[in-house]
Amino acid sequence: MPDSLYRSLVWLDVRLAVLFTVGLPLVLLLWAALRRERALLRLLGIYWKVSSLLLIAVLLLTDRRPAGLLLALIGPLLLVVSLWLWVDLNEELADLPPWRPLPLTLRIWRWSITFWAPLSALFSATALGCMAPERLGDARCLAWLQAPQELHRHGAAVFGFVFGGQWTPAVAAFVGYLGLVGYAVGLLQWLLVRLPRQGRVAGDF
Repeated sequence: MPDSLYRSLVWLDVRLAVLFTVGLPLVLLLWAALRRERALLRLLGIYWKVSSLLLIAVLLLTDRRPAGLLLALIGPLLLVVSLWLWVDLNEELADLPPWRPLPLTLRIWRWSITFWAPLSALFSATALGCMAPERLGDARCLAWLQAPQELHRHGAAVFGFVFGGQWTPAVAAFVGYLGLVGYAVGLLQWLLVRLPRQGRVAGDF
């Protein structure tokens, strides 16, 4: 595959990720809050906690940290699990009238994530070779770094304007590693404590 086509596919994946993992769930969260749909709010609350792994991946890739590539593969798959795992929430959502705009939009979004996420993870797997530091300068590897670095450039400008400080790639990576440690601790606590106790009940995830 030509490098130019590969780069275009990377950017297509990035745009779909922004749409499915940030844009639509943010709209759904505000919509559900206005309608006071508790089941939807619980599901979306869980989703946002799990999806923070993708933000951590972006922070690490900003400073060319190879671990970000692995998280970019794992993150979409965990999103699908977070949307479908819960028995109680699935039952509550199934009881909502399917013709109402909010439940219908949520169902469309969940199925869209379900189809997109495995394809995105499969495509991200093609970048695992870039985890070798000597390969990060390759054209295909650089394609995966362009979007995080572009986002960092805009974020650094806003951070400097608001706080008067410097948001450097090294600082972003440091925050990313801290977030990853916190994420791992939270996930292990849920797997070892909450899951055996509550099973597939969302509860206070």
